[in-house]
Amino acid sequence: MDELLARATRGVDLDAPGASWHVFLNLLNMLPWAAMFWWNLLFVAVGLLLGWWRGRLLEGALWAWVLGPIGWIVIVLKPRPKPPAEPPPLPR
Repeated sequence: MDELLARATRGVDLDAPGASWHVFLNLLNMLPWAAMFWWNLLFVAVGLLLGWWRGRLLEGALWAWVLGPIGWIVIVLKPRPKPPAEPPPLPR
């Protein structure tokens, strides 16, 4: 934990008014953004596939984008949409 705090506060004057923002930005710079982007694309692709299978294409992508793999569970557990009712026959 000490190493993480040292990396987060590196080059920051902790008495300065904007120090918390600098620490926050240092923490954000430590995240693996490229890996998170590719994982998110994978989650959305699987969500699209599951949504297509369940008849809810865009909803599957949205749930996967927001919740990741948990969105897959949401879209699989939702019931399939009912097909539209047929109109009554025309009178003769």
